[in-house]
Amino acid sequence: MFSVTVRDHMMIAHSFRGEVFGPAQRLHGATYVVDATFRRPELDADNLVVDIGRAAEQLHAVLGELSYRNLDELPEFTGVNTSTEALARVVADRLADRIGSGALGEQARGLTGIAVTLHESHIAWASYERSL
Repeated sequence: MFSVTVRDHMMIAHSFRGEVFGPAQRLHGATYVVDATFRRPELDADNLVVDIGRAAEQLHAVLGELSYRNLDELPEFTGVNTSTEALARVVADRLADRIGSGALGEQARGLTGIAVTLHESHIAWASYERSL
């Protein structure tokens, strides 16, 4: 299996509901380093997994929809605890939609999987992997 990973970051504000979250129930900020890994079993006709430039552009665009926002105020997150794990899935699903629409190029339709990792710090991170 071949893979290519691109990296970017986002800064968000949010709060959680539930005693398990302790002081994080209050509004707070988070800065995530975000890795998106694209996978396929065979290289495309150009010997690529995916165009790195397009992958980086699309990751940046997806994160731009969330960055510098209070996620508690966005309709798509009403009633959702936007944990690191949940946000990894949101980013992966939005990238998958962009792959399906051709935003990463026609050759990217040969991708078979994507994994997104959100690094909360140098000692804690969460990932979500999905098939395409």
